[in-house]
Amino acid sequence: MCDADVTVIPFLDRDHSILAFNERVLDWAQRASVPLLERLRFLTIVSSNLDEFFEVRAAEHVSAALAGVHEGPYTLRSFEDLALAAHRLVERQYALYNDELMPAFAKEGMAIVSHGDRNAVQKAWVHEYFEREVRPLLVPVGLDPAHPFPQVANKSLNFIVRLGGQDAFGRENEIAIVKVPRVLPRLIRMPDKVAGKRTLLVSLSSVIRAHLDLLFPGREVGQFSQFRVTRHSELALGEEDVRNLRTALRLGLQQRHYGQAVRLEVSSGCSEYLSSFLLRQFGLPPPALYRVHGPVNLVRLEQAIDLVDAPRLLFPAYRPSYPRQLVPGRPIFEQLRKQDVLIHQPFESFDGVLDFLREAVRDPQVLAIKQTIYRTGADGEIADLLREAVQRGKEVTAVVELKARFDEEANINWAEGLEAVGAQVVYGVVGLKTHGKMLLVTRRESEGLVRYAHLSTGNYNSRTARLYTDFSHLTADPLLTADIDQVFVHLAGQSKLPRLNHILLAPFQLQKKLVEQVEAVAAAAAAGLPARIVLKMNALTDEPLIRALVKAGRRGAKVDLLVRGACMLPAGVAGLAENVRVRSIIGRFLEHSRIFLFRAGEEEDLYLSSADWMNRNMLRRVELAWPVKDPALRKRVIEEGLQLYLDDPRDAWDLQPDGSYRRAKGAEDTKTRGAQALLMERYGAVNEREVRTWT
Repeated sequence: MCDADVTVIPFLDRDHSILAFNERVLDWAQRASVPLLERLRFLTIVSSNLDEFFEVRAAEHVSAALAGVHEGPYTLRSFEDLALAAHRLVERQYALYNDELMPAFAKEGMAIVSHGDRNAVQKAWVHEYFEREVRPLLVPVGLDPAHPFPQVANKSLNFIVRLGGQDAFGRENEIAIVKVPRVLPRLIRMPDKVAGKRTLLVSLSSVIRAHLDLLFPGREVGQFSQFRVTRHSELALGEEDVRNLRTALRLGLQQRHYGQAVRLEVSSGCSEYLSSFLLRQFGLPPPALYRVHGPVNLVRLEQAIDLVDAPRLLFPAYRPSYPRQLVPGRPIFEQLRKQDVLIHQPFESFDGVLDFLREAVRDPQVLAIKQTIYRTGADGEIADLLREAVQRGKEVTAVVELKARFDEEANINWAEGLEAVGAQVVYGVVGLKTHGKMLLVTRRESEGLVRYAHLSTGNYNSRTARLYTDFSHLTADPLLTADIDQVFVHLAGQSKLPRLNHILLAPFQLQKKLVEQVEAVAAAAAAGLPARIVLKMNALTDEPLIRALVKAGRRGAKVDLLVRGACMLPAGVAGLAENVRVRSIIGRFLEHSRIFLFRAGEEEDLYLSSADWMNRNMLRRVELAWPVKDPALRKRVIEEGLQLYLDDPRDAWDLQPDGSYRRAKGAEDTKTRGAQALLMERYGAVNEREVRTWT
């Protein structure tokens, strides 16, 4: 195959790659060396990931199956193949839950007790709980022409019941639906007086199941089942016709809960009659039905971790160190005038970023603060600080991305709260998501106005900053901060973007510049010069960039890719990508950094970025990549963000030529330590502050 033939690369399937990523996450739940409650947490993470996968990726496959499409990217065959892979993964989840985790919990004196296993005292307590807390909120709906099948919200818990006998009007309507209110906890801990010396939990579904007959007096309860439907949840807005994006999004959020059905989960014992009835109601083909041997929503089992007081069954609590480059108590602006600062989260704490913002808010010489808001969640302190800045008379501009998937409502609330106190709130560029993470501070000093900035590979979110690996970069570099200011001006005024000094910006030139970087390495390799590419990202699915990487490898460049999730590049394939190695790191913390290293002869460029190598990031988002120039910081990024992971013997998975992943050699050796463990030792300490794992 010559270089011209790289246009016919046999790309790996993106959706199957996402499912394969979740298989690697499930491996943590299977490891006996992982504390028991953490194994349960990883099990729930897989379920949460699968929920999002179906909400975002499944609709076109389902539609193609229903229409009998046989050609194109989405077909009946693609749906059936994907459903088969998803079913296998779900079956592994429930086998692990039933055959390993629940027996292990029983040995620890803990259990989720079903109705049949409860003694008389426990049944009496459950009955009293049902009458007091649950029954007043239940409204069973018997189906008839006046009561059609009710609207069932996305991922809500419900019961379907087949009734015998006649209703109060002498009719034989046999199907009833019971919606389970979302305000109720899905797990309830029994008091010690009825649990004895054990820690006993009961599921809300089992509480309702045990009392279904009380909800239908005078009728015979026959077949019944829990069920849960997953719906397509992407918000589709024709933004060119939207006069008020915020109002349109609020309306869209109300409709999201009732989008196209894409998956139906029922109890394993659900009768064919009831499951077929539900499939017809939701317009789903049979492979979209998932019969599960346990709770139909494993995600909610995460509540058990908070209900069980057993620190020995959790990871040792971890406290990140305060950023090593920052001296507590000394003004951060003063420190940044001397050197740039790099913070490696979560090994170093997010407190350094918060302190930077606090100092900016309370410094009377600071005139303006500009910040992007993407996936900040309900982080109250950052919102409070920005409001305080307005109240102190500073000019505050917030670029709020309203369309951050599943954070839309939180971001709308952010926007409204900031506008209420007088901040300038803008929503970026129509048709694009603003995904870049920037914070710019303008301060009056003796020599005039000076800018200070924070850039990050991750979000302004104190919670995820304790759970995700990211790099934060604090700088007073005049060229870099001037670039950031120009980007803010562009986002607010949508003016023409001038030539930037250092920053690579999507959707304008990021993809083009990255391709040029890869091609320069390829040219160096062809000339017999040192040629190396090392990239770290969450996903690699952009076809032009993949082609460039394959071409560079074919010309002799050594290409190492650390891709946590979906990867479409067929690494290691003979005659195509022998020089390309792909590793996926799955650890206690979620790998989230984006790092790009290019070495072409004597030239070496190192970038940090907010962008994954996906088509959407390159062409449909506002993304940043910026160079790390300081030699000491470059060394840290390369060693801590790349080399440790390339050498990881414990938590790494290597992509094989057939598209499967294999655990790194030495992964079963309990004496080996992965990159994250080494970094935790380097930066942190075990103490009472609890930092667990990602969700």
